[in-house]
Amino acid sequence: MDISIVIPAFNEAGKIGRDIESASTFLHENGFGGEVIVVDDGSSDDTAGEARRANVLPPIRKIILRLESNSGKGAAVRRGILESRGEVVLYADSGTCIPYGNALSVIKRIAAGELDIALASRRLKGTLIKRDRPLRRRIISRLFHRAAVIIAGLPRRITDSQCGFKVYEGKAARELFAGLATPGFLFELEIILKALRRGYRLEEFPVEWTCDLDSRLRPAVQAGSVFRELLKVRSSSKKG
Repeated sequence: MDISIVIPAFNEAGKIGRDIESASTFLHENGFGGEVIVVDDGSSDDTAGEARRANVLPPIRKIILRLESNSGKGAAVRRGILESRGEVVLYADSGTCIPYGNALSVIKRIAAGELDIALASRRLKGTLIKRDRPLRRRIISRLFHRAAVIIAGLPRRITDSQCGFKVYEGKAARELFAGLATPGFLFELEIILKALRRGYRLEEFPVEWTCDLDSRLRPAVQAGSVFRELLKVRSSSKKG
């Protein structure tokens, strides 16, 4: 079975090589074919160069894509997923906060036709938090989740829409991301809402997670426009 691993990256020159090698090792050790797709979201550092220099284990393919300007995480993930060819698509943030092996059980379920989309959750029973976010980020995350439920209509059973580690049946991923209207960090919420409206089978799963203290996300800076953006996401998720 071929699996596509998509890694969006913005100014991740110090991490991306390890990300690629970890993804390649996971595929190789578990007998999967496929590809590691890195999407450089207009980085000002040498992210693309470090990605090109990273090694993958045959027969795994490495694909490096570059957006000319910093277009947003959603735009980067969309580009990578639309370029993918795998029967299963795994999207993961740079920094390997979650070991790729955590996805093995849900990959098997998706391949068996039991599930369409699996969302990693940092809030489920069974999740192991090895290093948590600073208190301020945890508070902002909780407030965002409540706002997503109230404003955007996120079902309460979804405990963690924003964790950057998700697994999709390949055709479902490409169908959902083809119509993505949200280029920024709220893209995951739009995809979840669209998937539920279209009847895709979606579940969360527990993971082992380590906070990346060097994260590019700056929620406090972005919080000022979050309510307006949530309304846009709610509208976008109802289209198409």
